[in-house]
Amino acid sequence: MNTPSATSTRPLRIGCASGFWGDSEAAAAQLVRHGEIDFLVFDFLAEITMSLLARARARSADAGYAPDFVRIVAALAPELRARGIRVVSNAGGVHPGACRDALRKALDAQGIAMRIAVVEGDDISSQADALRAAGTREMFSGAAMPDSFLSVNAYLGAQPIVAALDAGAEIVITGRVVDSAVTLAPLVHAFGWRWDAWDKLATGSLAGHLIECGAQATGGIFTDWEQVPGWDDMGFPIVECTADGESFVLTKPPGTGGLVSTGTAAEQIVYEIGDPRAYLLPDVCCDFAEVRLAQEGVDRVRVSGARGRAAPPSLKVSATYADGWRLFGTLMIGGARAADKARRVGEAIFARCRRLFAERGLADFGATSLEVLGAEGTYGAHSRMQGSREVVLKIAARHGERAALELLAREIAPSATAMAQGITGFAAGRPSPSPVVRLFSFLVDRRSVAARVSLDGEALPFEEVRPARSDHAPERHDAAPAPQPLQGPTERVPLLRIAHGRSGDKGDMANIGIIARSPEAWHVLLRELDAAKVAAYFAHVCAGEVRRHALPGFHALNFTLDNALGGGGIASLRYDPQGKAFAQMLLDIEIDVPTAVLQTLP
Repeated sequence: MNTPSATSTRPLRIGCASGFWGDSEAAAAQLVRHGEIDFLVFDFLAEITMSLLARARARSADAGYAPDFVRIVAALAPELRARGIRVVSNAGGVHPGACRDALRKALDAQGIAMRIAVVEGDDISSQADALRAAGTREMFSGAAMPDSFLSVNAYLGAQPIVAALDAGAEIVITGRVVDSAVTLAPLVHAFGWRWDAWDKLATGSLAGHLIECGAQATGGIFTDWEQVPGWDDMGFPIVECTADGESFVLTKPPGTGGLVSTGTAAEQIVYEIGDPRAYLLPDVCCDFAEVRLAQEGVDRVRVSGARGRAAPPSLKVSATYADGWRLFGTLMIGGARAADKARRVGEAIFARCRRLFAERGLADFGATSLEVLGAEGTYGAHSRMQGSREVVLKIAARHGERAALELLAREIAPSATAMAQGITGFAAGRPSPSPVVRLFSFLVDRRSVAARVSLDGEALPFEEVRPARSDHAPERHDAAPAPQPLQGPTERVPLLRIAHGRSGDKGDMANIGIIARSPEAWHVLLRELDAAKVAAYFAHVCAGEVRRHALPGFHALNFTLDNALGGGGIASLRYDPQGKAFAQMLLDIEIDVPTAVLQTLP
């Protein structure tokens, strides 16, 4: 295993082959064969994925991990071994041991011996009763703990992964670790960084944050999509990191599709973050507000300026619990006033079901949702498509009893003969109810969580290092710079003209990152786009507070929207339960921009 060391001048190259469970299976082979990487990492565990894996393990004692990982790594094992590439992944989900056993079986069938480590200890379900008795509350909503959980997993950091790599593991499988830890750990292992080298840990964590969502860092879902070539063969991200920990380069394998630019990197930095000056991780509290981006060549961006301070005393925990059932159904409706017809059809279906519920002694729906897609139903009052002649009606509901939603499923199709003309779209068959698994997030004292590490089935000694103090405490400047007055004549244009952006989710909170296209446009953003304006624009979906955070280093603003996703994840009835389209919606808002600024834009 020929990897760079603390004294080596060669950069360590880490490639990420998965941004979620279900990402392209071509990614790993691309990175292994053409990326010249030292480490191959995979991130499978979005918050919504933990809910799915918890459901899977409830059905089968051998499930609860990402089987794609086993298939992909087993197929590439001869090349991994020949090239000395080591693998780190959180594919273990809620059952890391089962993932290890499945991979070991697949490797044994090929006669390949590779040292496999497992990181466990994130499952703290045994503490649930004590935490409930202590009055533990949901960290965002303040809700009390439910009576029972399907899973309770703390977010571990990079330390136990480093212990496994130091012991010689060629493959490390973890359960719930923070996404960036699978990248930070190889850096700490290779370069021997101390656990109180806060700036280095923050830089390594930012490298992990940038690549943890796969091709999203290399032009995937970029606002300026028309600039991105080769969607059919997207290059997956690689970071080149050196021992000084001051900066790193984001790139991708040569000859692949996609784009690595300061714009694509900026969008990924703001993706799914809250306060950029307090991005809390188990190993370090990161400050990304002054991060700088520089284009160093074709598909090469240097990232610098991350700062860190002491890690928080608590760990975040994601727990999941069952909360009834939900059902989604769709119909296409055509003709004049299609949107009006769709809304009446949906309301009539719900009214009919409520009447039948009453006759059968069933309770009312827990929640319902009607969205008219094609008439910009997700835009609320901002819709401009009321005259559409072809729409899709999405009808969704939650209920405590499956039987009630099965009745709803049966009553959707009769609308085609009893309600509006032009209803079609039944080819997919009758929808089926699915369990609702909700997310419950809270904090625990990190001293109550003990990570465990094993290598080839044998326990390794491991004890978390808890640095007593920071050797660097960056000065904080929480306030955004004062905006400059608008000079000269202005034009009213869509925000898209002067900015690009990206949005995502954390539970029921959405975030929208907006990046100015020039330093001059940055000052317009500061004046024209505040929290109040964003809150008003999303008032039809956001029931909580909206906050604005500044990232002056690359001229960006980040907005967080509390209670904006209808419960979030697979508990939401929204067609966009993760706020993926929110940035695109906001970029259409009109603002006043000086003509002189518009003339300077690239």
